[in-house]
Amino acid sequence: MSSLSRPVYLDYQATTPVDPRVLDEMLPYFTTKFGNASSIDHSFGADAGEAVELARKRVATLIGAAPDDVIFTSGATEANNLAILGLAESFEDNPGHLVTVETEHRAVLDPLGYLEKRGWRVTRLRVDGLGRVRPEDVRSSLREDTRLLSVMAANNEIGTTAPLAEISKVAFEAGVPMHSDATQAAGYLPLDVIADLVGLVSISAHKMYGPKGIGALVVRGRPLRRRLVPRQFGGGHERGLRSGTLNVPNIVGFGAASELAHSEMAVRSSRLQVMRDRLWGLLQQTIPGIELNGDASNRLPHNLNAYVPGVNSRALLVQLKSDIAASTGAACGSAKAEPSHVIAALGLGADRGQCSVRLSLGHSTSDEDVEFAAARFAEVVSMLR
Repeated sequence: MSSLSRPVYLDYQATTPVDPRVLDEMLPYFTTKFGNASSIDHSFGADAGEAVELARKRVATLIGAAPDDVIFTSGATEANNLAILGLAESFEDNPGHLVTVETEHRAVLDPLGYLEKRGWRVTRLRVDGLGRVRPEDVRSSLREDTRLLSVMAANNEIGTTAPLAEISKVAFEAGVPMHSDATQAAGYLPLDVIADLVGLVSISAHKMYGPKGIGALVVRGRPLRRRLVPRQFGGGHERGLRSGTLNVPNIVGFGAASELAHSEMAVRSSRLQVMRDRLWGLLQQTIPGIELNGDASNRLPHNLNAYVPGVNSRALLVQLKSDIAASTGAACGSAKAEPSHVIAALGLGADRGQCSVRLSLGHSTSDEDVEFAAARFAEVVSMLR
């Protein structure tokens, strides 16, 4: 087996390196253009404010929204919490019904669990063996007192994409506001096709070669924005929904990453899908019994989630640690010992979550990386079996 002088990074769904072109745009806002974007009484603040508004336009363009719809946050987790808790609090002492999917990220499931303890009723829709939720199940779950539907655009572990166009139409016809955690999909899949019907969308910069610690909640239209109750208070920033001094360098980076993702999406996604399929083909050739988790067709172009029967995923990753950076699932859940709730929801056996590994490619992944990773992966699996 050939060796590489560096580890192969196959954990791009957790985070991506900052694109050098993004960094170039960010750097001046740490040094020479250091103004506070809210300080409107001098040119330093005005320059920072203009940079923020340009970034807002770039982010909006990525998902087919209007600049006024973009509310900057510290990331998608905060955006999810603002969408769910902010809307729920607007109903004050009249808790109602909320609908989501059991394979959502914890940043959606945990706020809903918090509300459930406070009198809200929550329906968690089941998925099939490929991780798909059916629009007809969504339709049958909605009630007169349903206040919000939350369905992620693409699953962060198994990569399965949701039929958002159909689901959002169901919610729209029922008069139910819809939220979508589009963190994994933004920059990899076109989202403007559902922008007119999905009222709340959460995204994050660090999944698409932007900086960590910056994201956005996109709130479609002023009426819906007026219904949200802010989660923090102070200076009325971000149209009163997210007070706090704006992180101008990161916002600039977010905007730059969004513009690059929008302009290069088709080329990036096509290349990633070819490389991913090549990696999967090699793994199938060399590892008997390996199976794909998730939908083979409707999935993110850079995602692989593989079930390796008889091989504990934690043990596998320990052996691979020096050579290949991979994960068992969500990065934020890697400190927990329990199996993935996403894999468990597929209903394919109790050991599936204990024996599954996520591999995700990025635009710096090379053909050599793919060849090396497949060979090393097979070598370690053979040793552990």
